[in-house]
Amino acid sequence: MSDTILRARANHLLAASGRSDVPSFMVMDVMAAAARIEAAGGHVIHMEVGQPAAPAPQTAIKAAQAALARGQVEYTAALGMPSLRARIARHYRDTYKCDVDPEQVVVTIGSSGAFILAFLALFEPGDRVAIAAPGYPPYRHILTALGCEPVLIETHAETRHALTGEALLEAHRKKPLKGVLVASPANPTGTMMSREALSDLIAAAESEGIRFISDEIYHGLDYAFPAVTAAELSPNALVINSFSKYFCMTGWRVGWMVVPPSLVRSMERLQQNLSISVPTLSQIAAEAAFDGAAEMEEIKHGYQENRRILTAGLPQAGLSNFLPADGAFYLYADVSAFTDDSFAFAKQMLEQAHVAVTPGADFDPFHGKSFIRLSYARSSDEMQDAVTRIRKWLA
Repeated sequence: MSDTILRARANHLLAASGRSDVPSFMVMDVMAAAARIEAAGGHVIHMEVGQPAAPAPQTAIKAAQAALARGQVEYTAALGMPSLRARIARHYRDTYKCDVDPEQVVVTIGSSGAFILAFLALFEPGDRVAIAAPGYPPYRHILTALGCEPVLIETHAETRHALTGEALLEAHRKKPLKGVLVASPANPTGTMMSREALSDLIAAAESEGIRFISDEIYHGLDYAFPAVTAAELSPNALVINSFSKYFCMTGWRVGWMVVPPSLVRSMERLQQNLSISVPTLSQIAAEAAFDGAAEMEEIKHGYQENRRILTAGLPQAGLSNFLPADGAFYLYADVSAFTDDSFAFAKQMLEQAHVAVTPGADFDPFHGKSFIRLSYARSSDEMQDAVTRIRKWLA
């Protein structure tokens, strides 16, 4: 057999599957470019990634240290430690006055693990799932990798860039949908849905048998009005949350779901096979994190100050058109006065001003080339410095 034929066969064996051919998560590429500048001695202000600069609450860190000292790092139950599941259920009573059965709580490997479990449990290959644009890119990338079809529904300023029941049903009439996923507060826009708007959307979905997933990972980071959980509004909604954002525990990789009782066993079987369980130390730390509320509220006040710095300072730099920053820690800014290519604009800002932001093209195929996302999850001094650098760069 010739070397050419052997090489051809080897290349075929090493070829990646079609389902792995998803776009990169652009923010990670920006982070890598920023790291190269820093490795060469440059000082970059990181506004590209949704990662709190603050550490996890001290209660979480101390609990993990104590557990590690005891050597307490064995597997846990697939659905999560019973005490953590009960503590999460209590969180819903304390925060939302909403009764959640601990048996409906599923602890996951971050919200990312929750999305995978939810999509596998709810949808078959080929199912169409609606998501809003702008929206978090891995929603559509994970759905695509699992063989589902993400259906992007364009949002508009008149609805505060929130998906509406009317828009959902219009898309459903064109071709049936099996599910819909929404986030409030939203990434990248920072906008939030009122209780009425969220209720109307859930009602519209359920009237047509469309399964409803609520991404609530930015709950706690609400400034305009209190966030509403879908768990209050429907027993059929599937809620996803995480310790990454409000609790500043991104690298601990621990999140949770509140799921209808009929799905608990399916989630358990999936988690048993995909990951066995969530890391034990992360679960122990997460349970203790709830006792660090005062610390987290202080950090939230810092985000509010950063929000004030940007909304006051960026218009002086020429970036005066941005979406309402109701919650989370993002500002989604219109840069169409300067460019029709937000990727090139962000690249130049990083290289020339050493401010890292994420191109809107990562979040919105319709209008993203005219927007950038700026994260204000770092220090107030850095936000002031960023405004100064951007103003000088755009002058």
